[in-house]
Amino acid sequence: MLLSALVGNAALPDDRSTYSRDELAAILRHSPLPPPPADPTNRFADSPRAAALGRVLFSEKNLSANGAISCASCHQASHGFADGRALAKGLAVGSRHTPTILGAAYNHWYFWDGRTDSQWSQALQPFENPLEIGSDRTFIVRSVARNDELRKAYQALFGAFPSVDDRARFPAHARPGSHAWGAMRAEDRDTIDRAYSNLGKAIEAYERTLPAGPAPFDRYVAALRAGDAAGESAISPAAKRGVKLFAGAANCELCHSGPTFSDGQFHNIGLPLLPGEKADPGRARGIALVRADRFNGIGPFSDDPAGAAKDRLEFLPSPATQVGAFKTPSLRNVAAIAPYMHDGRFATLGGVLDFYAKGKAASRGRLVGVRETTVDLVPHLSSRQKADLIAFLRTLTRGN
Repeated sequence: MLLSALVGNAALPDDRSTYSRDELAAILRHSPLPPPPADPTNRFADSPRAAALGRVLFSEKNLSANGAISCASCHQASHGFADGRALAKGLAVGSRHTPTILGAAYNHWYFWDGRTDSQWSQALQPFENPLEIGSDRTFIVRSVARNDELRKAYQALFGAFPSVDDRARFPAHARPGSHAWGAMRAEDRDTIDRAYSNLGKAIEAYERTLPAGPAPFDRYVAALRAGDAAGESAISPAAKRGVKLFAGAANCELCHSGPTFSDGQFHNIGLPLLPGEKADPGRARGIALVRADRFNGIGPFSDDPAGAAKDRLEFLPSPATQVGAFKTPSLRNVAAIAPYMHDGRFATLGGVLDFYAKGKAASRGRLVGVRETTVDLVPHLSSRQKADLIAFLRTLTRGN
């Protein structure tokens, strides 16, 4: 009834009459952004005390191999909790762009290739990546044990901190794949992994407190719903033209759907290889990695191993269908997180739109045998259309 009322009266002195029924329905589907869904695999996900501990861990440089890098080194508030680089840089330069963690709580899969299935398991991997923080789980757990503030905060949440002082059982440095880790008793490895997973759960709790919205677009949609012509000034006329394109002729909704502006899925969009760039298997390898991850949603450290995560892992597609596919990023806060794509190849939103406007003609150098998935937006994206879409996309950034 509400939608019929909104679109049925073209005489209303507001913007609703400028959109078709389908366009208006599409626009309304994008806002408001609901609260983040629960994470049953982490019973501390919404604990304020866990978030307080996670905030400290997120910025703690002493957990890194060189004492100079933390999660916050790549996820910077000044860059929309990304880093502004084409490729992530920790101890060394990586092969993919740093995604923002704003709104990450809405995801089912993490990293560009979806190689983890929870925010807490994602938080653990950079600690041991030699290109990022370059540390190891045993060192990290022992470091927390030696820090009175961190140890007490941990114990207030998770119970007694394990005794890891015995160097014969818990070497200074050990992680899966190392000789020291292989020499440890299975129960001691479990002790480290349990404490390590709890640290990841605290980091998730902190990251869930970082707001992805609201943005000017949300104020605009609220005004549309209310028939508030004055409130519709929340975005510019150019942005309104961009909204109409986005929800209609430009076909952006095919992948950038819903309040998060992402379908949460993985696509090979046919990006050509850059000079010197090696083919990245993307989701095809991510599927194998998430299945093997000891910290996945059905693993021994999940708080809900028989829940929804089990179904998601059970019904993953064949990796052969996912070669070169990467996760659809959310467009919320997109103006703050340049550059763009999994390899950071486009410095501006204009560059992204130029690629899509060329459609299938831009898809050269794809991996052989991968089904064409590039979609034409409009046959010829005019300069004004591109400017209007960019004006709209900027309204998705919180604080703009």
